[in-house]
Amino acid sequence: MVMPRPRLARAAVALALYLHHLVSAIEVPLDLPQPPTITKQSVKDYIVDPRDNIFIECEAKGNPVPTFSWTRNGKFFNVAKDPKVSMRRRSGTLVIDFHSGGRPEDYEGEYQCFARNDYGTALSSKIHLQVSKSPLWPKEKVDVIEVDEGAPLSLQCNPPPGLPSPVIFWMSSSMEPIHQDKRVSQGQNGDLYFSNVLLQDAQTDYSCNARFHFTHTIQQKNPYTLKVKTKKPHNETSFRNHTDMYSARGITETTPSFMYPYGTSSSQMVLRGVDLLLECIASGVPAPDIMWYKKGGELPAGKTKLENFNKALRISNVSEEDSGEYFCLASNKMGSIRHTISVRVKAAPYWLDEPQNLILAPGEDGRLVCRANGNPKPTIQWLVNGEPIEASPPNPSREVAGDTIVFRDTQIGSSAVYQCNASNEHGYLLANAFVSVLDVPPRILAPRNQLIKVIQYNRTRLDCPFFGSPIPTLRWFKNGQGNTLDGGNYKAHENGSLEMNMARKEDQGIYTCVATNILGKAEAQVRLEVKDPTRIVRGPEDQVVKRGSMPRLHCRIKHDPTLKLTVTWLKDDAPLYIGNRMKKEDDGLTIFGVAEKDQGDYTCIASTELDKDSAKAYLTVLERPDRPRDLELTDLAERSVRLTWIPGDDNNSPITDYIVQFEEDRFQPGTWHNHSSYPGSVNSAVLSLSPYVNYQFRVIAVNDVGSSLPSMPSERYQTNGARPEINPTGVQGAGTQRNNMEITWTPLNATQAYGPNLRYIVRWRRRDPRGSWYNETVKTPRHVVWNTPIYVPYEIKVQAENDFGRAPEPDTVIGYSGEDYPKAAPTDVRIRVLNSTAIALTWTRVHLDTIQGQLKEYRAYFWRESSLLKNLWVSKKRQYVSFPGDRNRGIVSRLFPYSNYKLEMVVTNGRGDGPRSEVKEFPTPEGVPSSPRYLRIRQPNLETINLEWDQPEHPNGVLTGYNLRYQAFNGSKSGRILVENLSPNQTRFTLQRTDPISRYRFFLRARTQVGDGEAIVEESPALLNEATPTPAYTKNHVDIATQGWFIGLMCAIALLVLILLIVCFIKRSRGGKYPVRDNKDEHLNPEDKNVEDGSFDYSDEDNKPLPNSQTSLDGTIKQQESDDSLVDYGEGGEGQFNEDGSFIGQYTVKKDKEETEGNESSEATSPVNAIYSLA
Repeated sequence: MVMPRPRLARAAVALALYLHHLVSAIEVPLDLPQPPTITKQSVKDYIVDPRDNIFIECEAKGNPVPTFSWTRNGKFFNVAKDPKVSMRRRSGTLVIDFHSGGRPEDYEGEYQCFARNDYGTALSSKIHLQVSKSPLWPKEKVDVIEVDEGAPLSLQCNPPPGLPSPVIFWMSSSMEPIHQDKRVSQGQNGDLYFSNVLLQDAQTDYSCNARFHFTHTIQQKNPYTLKVKTKKPHNETSFRNHTDMYSARGITETTPSFMYPYGTSSSQMVLRGVDLLLECIASGVPAPDIMWYKKGGELPAGKTKLENFNKALRISNVSEEDSGEYFCLASNKMGSIRHTISVRVKAAPYWLDEPQNLILAPGEDGRLVCRANGNPKPTIQWLVNGEPIEASPPNPSREVAGDTIVFRDTQIGSSAVYQCNASNEHGYLLANAFVSVLDVPPRILAPRNQLIKVIQYNRTRLDCPFFGSPIPTLRWFKNGQGNTLDGGNYKAHENGSLEMNMARKEDQGIYTCVATNILGKAEAQVRLEVKDPTRIVRGPEDQVVKRGSMPRLHCRIKHDPTLKLTVTWLKDDAPLYIGNRMKKEDDGLTIFGVAEKDQGDYTCIASTELDKDSAKAYLTVLERPDRPRDLELTDLAERSVRLTWIPGDDNNSPITDYIVQFEEDRFQPGTWHNHSSYPGSVNSAVLSLSPYVNYQFRVIAVNDVGSSLPSMPSERYQTNGARPEINPTGVQGAGTQRNNMEITWTPLNATQAYGPNLRYIVRWRRRDPRGSWYNETVKTPRHVVWNTPIYVPYEIKVQAENDFGRAPEPDTVIGYSGEDYPKAAPTDVRIRVLNSTAIALTWTRVHLDTIQGQLKEYRAYFWRESSLLKNLWVSKKRQYVSFPGDRNRGIVSRLFPYSNYKLEMVVTNGRGDGPRSEVKEFPTPEGVPSSPRYLRIRQPNLETINLEWDQPEHPNGVLTGYNLRYQAFNGSKSGRILVENLSPNQTRFTLQRTDPISRYRFFLRARTQVGDGEAIVEESPALLNEATPTPAYTKNHVDIATQGWFIGLMCAIALLVLILLIVCFIKRSRGGKYPVRDNKDEHLNPEDKNVEDGSFDYSDEDNKPLPNSQTSLDGTIKQQESDDSLVDYGEGGEGQFNEDGSFIGQYTVKKDKEETEGNESSEATSPVNAIYSLA
């Protein structure tokens, strides 16, 4: 199985940690006597900030607790005598306090710490303390530097020597960074090098700046000013597009030469382990390119990096193999030159075998080894307790043999700290290693009864740190078995750890480690649990989505149920903020309204306390492209220009088109017009131009998502003028009055004018070859000719002209002068009735000479004079039907049947109607009626259904009767249809129910002698318990109206209504108004007719006409009585007065629709409804 790359990386890190742990030295418990060990110290080269207190660190451990002392410059440093210096408690760290004054420079020097106890002395490295310095730049006068254009130049920085060395950078005196490239760049020494100087280099000055690390200050050198001497005056447009800028400027091209380093060869020494930086800076015209090579081989792989526009070669972590000859090659089209650098690698001492603490039992042998290497080879010096070993008291059990000390038959009391110093001319190494002679039985240093959890098939380690002297032997057992665990899947290490290459489920159990030496034994138990791994079974997938969509990133996980799972999401390797637009779920992440900022890498991390798994996907959001930029105009010509732009980011959706727009500042300044469009693969186009336009261009990019913002406008380009090439279009001549002709046209736009002072020459004459031309020059696109005959044709020409000349001869257009009203009316108008709603017309056309204009149409005006039914009001509104063109027949439709009509005809031109013809009268025959106005269904009991209706709104003839069809239905089942023919005066019908459960559907039509009209359809209401009929609706049901409690309820309601009526009467007698809202919420009056007979009214009375009014055939209502009524004020309608004169009608005629519909149904307040609901 191939392991994914992230898991391989994690496995490698884990393996390194294992190996580090397994080779680490055995620690002596601090409760046992032991010599000192330095645990913390300052770096050898220690630079401090002069504004802060100084801390020189030295920490050590040992038993007894060590005491500390210091030397300065090789002499004892008495801390107690200097009030500014103190030592931290239980520590050797020096604190030098300057709050009360003092100079930090007075404490510079070389410090060394000594940690002592009864068993020896340990030393720190020698700490070289220096105070950071940021000296001021020496004052100097910088003269103006004169240089020929094309010559090389170097501006020296020479920063003041700071500690540490400052960071150098170049800026102008106005703090603008100096642009650097392969022609102009800064060297490692801080100087600024010009491979060749151009005239544009004199546009700014140059100042070297030094930034000091500790003080965070920047010091600026007086700026250099350049004066560039040139052979040709500067004219940017003269060589903007020149293929060879230098020859256009008159600069002689030269072969490269080195500005740094000088000559053809140099040498450089570098210490092992640091970075080597090689540099070559060359002059030349054009600026040379630099390439690097190593003689006899390739550049060191994986360690090299080119910097400073290839002028510097950096080799990281140099080793001896990097010695040799390197050369840089500087070349341009005039030639090449090379410089060889001989690199020698030296080395400060480095450890091959660093001495380690040695723990021996009485009578045991041992050795300390100190092996180091370097170039030149370092010398080894041994010390004991800080003194040269040669000057220490003789010890017969110790023998020094170069880089090794051998101990034989050691005894209690031989403990000491040994120092090994390896040094050469480039540095030194100092290591402490103690020898401790102890007699200690075994002890287990780990906590008892540890629990170790591990993921199945992972490498794991059971730790059992121990100590004893002599060093104990440690063995491992599983589940109390007698076999020692070592070999196969197990590996026991000397430090007490038991390593498993692969933990399996069968490896679970209790492990016992036993440490044994001649003084005894100790043991401890470790319980191992093997868990299932955490795995992402379906991770997120790469997606490409449009902005505003709702992508979902999956993350379905399988893990050990005994471990707590945590799922986190990263975006671009940083924690993802889950805001309102994101929803994190157990198996994924949903992003609502995805935006451009949501694009990136999404990582799902599923982790437990033991392991984790991750899956990554990239979300690409398609967005409108970024705007193009850096528009440039080149190849300037009279009628064309080349426009070049740099495309913006396509935001993951390829650019399909570019739209070029232009704006001119004479005719429509600020208005942009489309000029042309180009494929998305180009970024340059030749644009055709019109004369006398001050152009400015911009570009819009288009992709599948949409259009970008427009680019910033280009510079303006003015074209020269010329005479117009086209004339206006859309030339028309038409009269606006009877004695004029208005000539209009579409004016030329800004790109058609071609010159200043655009004007139009208007010429006209009557359409007669013998007629003479008239002309007028105007600037607006309109001219009116007065005192013209009525509707006469004219020949018209409109020609464009500007200060450069006239356009070509224009075409002739025919126009007409103004029209007058027609003088004649159609004659011999004849009418033929087609049916009850349509007639056919014929007429004699008028003579064309009488039209006095352009014939548009014939019109038939007609109106309904009366109905053939008596006492039926009709609307006499005039209507007309148009018959376009010169014709003599037509049809008038949509008439009302059974009516008297009048009709007259006119002819119409552009001016209006002519005189009217003789009025003709005609009747329309009977037709079928409209549907009855309403059909109300009342259901007083379970045996009968009462129907009530009103006549049709439009009878369309004499009614001869009504046709009523009805059928019973129950759910989806329907009975047979029954038919009743009723007389024309009948408006009520009672149906005896044969089935108390079924509902009925009614179809009611009115009839004339022509036939049946449109039906109105209604259904009887559903009973409350229709779905589950009960014996309560049988004929044997007890009449609830005879029950005592019902009679009492009715009396209470009647009393309540009487009280309300009395209150209402009192308010009226005092001039108050009856509150509408109170009346709406009352119960029904028991004296109402509908309550007395116990009926329900299911009809809709919204369309019921007002009393004392008539309804016309077209649905309008004519008021017959006085207009001063409550109806007009919203306080009248279908009201009535009680016997005592109080007004008890409903206020419903002019209520707002919302208020009317907001009332509860009458079923909720009716006492009869309450009775049925109780039943």
